[in-house]
Amino acid sequence: MSFITSLIGVLSALTFACPALADIEIHDPYARSSNPMAGAAFMIIHNDGDVDDRLVSVISEVPARTELHTHIEDADGVLRMTHLEDGMDLPAGGKIAMKRGAKHVMFMGLGDGFEDGEVITITFQFEQAGDVVVEIPVDQTRTEVMDHSDMDHGTSTDEGHDH
Repeated sequence: MSFITSLIGVLSALTFACPALADIEIHDPYARSSNPMAGAAFMIIHNDGDVDDRLVSVISEVPARTELHTHIEDADGVLRMTHLEDGMDLPAGGKIAMKRGAKHVMFMGLGDGFEDGEVITITFQFEQAGDVVVEIPVDQTRTEVMDHSDMDHGTSTDEGHDH
């Protein structure tokens, strides 16, 4: 067997042995602090790949603690912020909408809060895609993320789009 044939065989085997990775994209991220000690980041996370994934955790060196959170309604109808210790599912072709009052990245123990224009670096840890580093601008005036992934860019109407 020639060297080239062997090399092609090895490369083919490696290609099929490696798991397919999710194709993660982060859209419209921003962060803000609600007080000097706590803040949050919001964005849309898309899995454009063919493999289901799971956002397991988030890391940042800015605050004392960084966690994945959501709001869950308790038996009395009160929304309570909850740490998602098991992470968040991200199906193939799906998305995680991190919005105020819903899923988000929570920063605790900031000390001085965030300043407008500051950039926060976080690392998302996914089961399949591995680490994804995101630079998040601080914008204290923003109140929502914009998800343009479903927009039909061939039309001029805004019907059916969440702005």
